[in-house]
Amino acid sequence: MKNISRYKVEYSILIPLIIFFLISIASIYSANQLLPPSAGNLAIKQALWFLSGFAVAYLIMFIGNNFFIRYCWFIYIIGILSLILLLLFGEPINDAKCWFNLFGIATIQPSEFMKIILIITIAKLINDFHTKYREPKYKQEIKLLLKIIIITFIPAILTFLQPDTGIVIIYFIIMSIMILTSGIKWQISTLFFGVFFGTILLVIIVYYINSNFFISIFGSNIFYRIDRLLDWQKGIGMQLNNAMTAIGSSGLIGFGFNNTPVYFPEPHTDFIFSVYASNFGFIGSIFLIMLIIFFDLKLINIALKSPSFINKYIIIGILAMLTYQQIQSIGMNIGLLPITGITLPFISYGGSSLLSYMIMVGIIFNLSNESLRFTNIRI
Repeated sequence: MKNISRYKVEYSILIPLIIFFLISIASIYSANQLLPPSAGNLAIKQALWFLSGFAVAYLIMFIGNNFFIRYCWFIYIIGILSLILLLLFGEPINDAKCWFNLFGIATIQPSEFMKIILIITIAKLINDFHTKYREPKYKQEIKLLLKIIIITFIPAILTFLQPDTGIVIIYFIIMSIMILTSGIKWQISTLFFGVFFGTILLVIIVYYINSNFFISIFGSNIFYRIDRLLDWQKGIGMQLNNAMTAIGSSGLIGFGFNNTPVYFPEPHTDFIFSVYASNFGFIGSIFLIMLIIFFDLKLINIALKSPSFINKYIIIGILAMLTYQQIQSIGMNIGLLPITGITLPFISYGGSSLLSYMIMVGIIFNLSNESLRFTNIRI
């Protein structure tokens, strides 16, 4: 049996991360020309966040996943308290209380870290359930389902009040995929998803049929947010039109590095893919998409090799979060999906989101090491 280091890093995951880093820095540097001078040099800031993120990933490897699994409920409570404190004491930025201001040096967005906390908490809940009940009854599975719904809706409501609709959708995506793969009987899952999506459909029907009645029930704030989500169907909006123009006119190889000829808002965050595509064209875009697919497939491979069910549940949650954000972010840049303010993982600018992804990377490296040890033990 080979001697496997506890801190071994799988290069098939590390190398894509390094390429993501290079693409991110190049794209953000190019996006900087579309931003006011007060924004500063975001490429340097992103590089510092990446370096901090790699340090955090190594720290996670040093601590180990068992610590986070063992104390997940305590960490969950801290996450909920941070969302409550944000609503009470957070300083509004663009009419939203989504960030804590750290002495003017940086901002921290608790909801980004709540995604990882939610994944680990649901994974532990499902794993503990199946450890306790080998052949669970309907009543016991319904209780599990209700627990998962409750621990998801608490942060979802608090995040919705900030307001941040995009991350709320991510919470529900994580919850839905983890419920589907939890082993709960299909009859119970079908009933839940029928009620869940039926309620959403009813709300949308009311929105379309009678907007005044909708506003009287849900308020103008929710009406505006749904209207913004569905606005993409009308094919209007300067941001989307200009982003699609930048992509569509870039040709096979693009306009070249640091050359984004068309202006559109939020080029460094929500519309980073448009900046990258305009610089590097169709070939560059295909390369990035293939790299993303390769990275996601490696996560699936780790899940398949893992001997631990809780590890599989964690990977499933991470994959649900990543693939949704990847599809949603690229889809809204090319007009196929509504604009929800979802950033492209590892590419878009953002300290909190990047640190949360690097925490996830540390967890993945730990899971990879466990799978590698198991494989060598079997050999």
